[in-house]
Amino acid sequence: MGNGAQTQQYTVGKYLERLITVKWSPLGQEWSLPTSNALPWIRSLHCYLKSVNRTYKYLSIRVKLSQKPVSRIKVNGATFKRYNGYMPSLYNFTVDGCKFIKNPKSNPVAHYIYRLFKDFSNVNYTCPFNDDPIIEKLPISYVNKQVTSVLPVPSGDYLFSSHWYFYDTKRITINVYLTIF
Repeated sequence: MGNGAQTQQYTVGKYLERLITVKWSPLGQEWSLPTSNALPWIRSLHCYLKSVNRTYKYLSIRVKLSQKPVSRIKVNGATFKRYNGYMPSLYNFTVDGCKFIKNPKSNPVAHYIYRLFKDFSNVNYTCPFNDDPIIEKLPISYVNKQVTSVLPVPSGDYLFSSHWYFYDTKRITINVYLTIF
């Protein structure tokens, strides 16, 4: 990179059967995706973390689904705070993905989390999903503002865990670890 930008890029092939962890140490954020239970559904995962300069950093995620269209999606999300290990925190919710996209305000907690990335994603239309989900150039400063100014979260170490069910079978688990100062 001639312009001094730092880039981390991870691509996961369909035969990789171990826990994939992507860390972005400047903000203490970590994304985890166990691919072993998702192999029939995910052909590849591409995480692109780029630091353009000290103030502008962004995240891009592309998931290639091998079985499309998807018309039954359920998402379970939970927040945990770290004390002596991660303990359940304020929220644990389950939403039907297809119904939620039609009426996002039906679950305020899921709506808050969805708003963190919806403007930077193609996950904005109702079922069936025929496209591969993409989050493109999500500025970390935007996420930072949402969790510190819009809905202030007390400082500490947190885990947001989400379990994605396709056709009533758990296929993907995504864990986001963050440190809020």
